[in-house]
Amino acid sequence: MDRKELETLIAKCALGDRAAFDALYAATSSKLFGIVLRILKTRAEAEEVLQEVYVKVWQKADHYAAGGFSPMTWLITIARNAAIDALRRRKGGSEALSETVINTVPDAGPGPEVLAVQAGERARLMGCMSELEPDRAEAVQAAYLEGDSYADLADRYDVPINTMRTWLRRSLLKLRECLSR
Repeated sequence: MDRKELETLIAKCALGDRAAFDALYAATSSKLFGIVLRILKTRAEAEEVLQEVYVKVWQKADHYAAGGFSPMTWLITIARNAAIDALRRRKGGSEALSETVINTVPDAGPGPEVLAVQAGERARLMGCMSELEPDRAEAVQAAYLEGDSYADLADRYDVPINTMRTWLRRSLLKLRECLSR
């Protein structure tokens, strides 16, 4: 589904159109679930957070500005932030599922073809990550894959929080430039 179609669905959701919401969910849920699962690592928790994400999308659809960020960027940001919030809540407590329960859940992961494509994309991304300074690359990974906050990273690297924000913003710009080549 292209950007225009997603923007139309989000606009219809803002007007309370349930059919548009169903179509938006069908078009985007698998990608958002993958992002949430990558952060949380547990399928059950990721499914729960994904529900929260779509509740937020339904409630905040009128906040989306067409012509600004792409609709997928907007949706991914909501999903990523919800997953990081859940991860932070979890860090204070124990894991919801034991390792044995996690291991008994059947693997519904991607097949070999998808894994091969993902491996190529991962190699490309890692090549771009290697172009960043090592501390910047570690900070990007900690912030966007592990859910560390700006404050945590600023403390870890002993820099002011605004410096950490600048590091991350500039690093993401370099990655985007590298990936667009």
